[in-house]
Amino acid sequence: MKADEDLTIGEVAHRTGFSVHTLRMYEREGLLAGEVRRDQSGRRVYSAWDIEWLANLAKFRASGMPLATIGRLAQLVREGTGNEAERLELLRTHQHHITKQLTQLHACLDLITLKVAAYEHHLAAGATGDPWQRPTPNGTGKPAGDPYLATNQSVNAASTRVRRDDVQPGPTG
Repeated sequence: MKADEDLTIGEVAHRTGFSVHTLRMYEREGLLAGEVRRDQSGRRVYSAWDIEWLANLAKFRASGMPLATIGRLAQLVREGTGNEAERLELLRTHQHHITKQLTQLHACLDLITLKVAAYEHHLAAGATGDPWQRPTPNGTGKPAGDPYLATNQSVNAASTRVRRDDVQPGPTG
């Protein structure tokens, strides 16, 4: 796309994956960083810069940024220079939120990785029954026919040590 090429709302919808309805809503809610221009017939026309902002907007949304925050950021961009510190603060706040989410997701992934490894071991050993069954009263503290991997199995590429006994599986584990 040439930098000076104007696009219709339909073309923008096709290129961005946003529906025409969504593009109109984003404009109405003030989520676009520039004013949408109109041609002689009153139809919306978009620029390459608008497409670039919409790509950013899609990533902001995918990362969980609230529409109100996107709207404030877009407003600051529309206002021009002099408010970069506020833009930075909005982005830093969201960056912190994403970092927390990633930490939580890594913990979830560690649990899933542990469960996958346990089921793989369980099935490879030809065991039957639920590998997450609570210990039976056989005095060993472990289920009979222990299908588990070694207690200190590495569960990820970073060699994080997770003890299976520390995992509290749910009933559908």
